[in-house]
Formats: sequence, C-alpha cells, structure tokens
Amino acid sequence: MSLFVTNLLLALAWVAVNGDFSLGGFVAGFILAHLILFLARPLYPGQRYFHTLWGALGFLLWFLKEVWVSSVRVAKGVLGIGPKPTPAVVAIPLDARTDLEITLLACCITLTPGTLSLDVSPDRRTLYIHSMFTEDVEALRRETKETMERRILEFLR
Repeated sequence: MSLFVTNLLLALAWVAVNGDFSLGGFVAGFILAHLILFLARPLYPGQRYFHTLWGALGFLLWFLKEVWVSSVRVAKGVLGIGPKPTPAVVAIPLDARTDLEITLLACCITLTPGTLSLDVSPDRRTLYIHSMFTEDVEALRRETKETMERRILEFLR
C-alpha cells in the first residue's frame, strides 16, 4: 500500500475517532498522520512520498506567486501603464518526456496569465507557446525551462 493511501486512511481514522466529520478535522488528521509517517520513514526505505508531497506543495506556492505577478503584469499592459504587449509564438525544447510531465507543464503555462500553450510537436520534444510579453525569445525559453519545467521535473522524478 502506498504511503499516500496510508496517510489518507489514518486521516479518516482520526476523523472517525474524534467524530469531527469536517474539512478541518480531516486536514488536522492528514497533517497528524503525515507527521507520524514522517517519523516512521526508516521503516519505508526508498519511498519518494515525502519528497513528492513537499515538492508539490513548494511548486504550488511558487506557481501561485507566478500567477499573481503575471496577473499584475497583464493588467498593467491592458491598462496601458506597463510595458506594451509584444506577442510572439515561441518554440520551447522539452526535457519533460512523460505524458504527465508534458501535460502539467502545458497546463501551468496556460494557467499563467499572458501565456498560452498551443501545441506539442509530433516527436514530443518541443512545446509551442504564445506569450503576450516577449522582449527576448531566448530569455523566455530559458526562464520557462529553468523555472517552471525544472520545478515540475524536480518533484515528479
């Protein structure tokens, strides 16, 4: 049984024992179960559960910050008080290989205001995106690969 399922079952047991069938009770149980499993991690050698869970949480927080910053930039551009939009379609070479990695990258790019994933090449080595603000194509490629793609691959691999 995976540690995530064990964590969920322990959280459900916590909710049942306390009789608190609320989201807050479940979250408290999940956190408590996570701490218990973390202390017992020597019993589960080779498990990537903690690395993946904390990596995903770190990525989520970073991504929310990026969405906020991009939203402000797009709003300024639309209102005419920021840099003028310089749209471009850019091909980004991919290090991501699995369907999950490519899909997550494409979705995160699309969810970030001012950018849109357009297509993946047939050989799955290039992602085409549209960017609303593209002063330097190489800088956009480098920034996408070094920030978003790298962070996704870190917690998925």
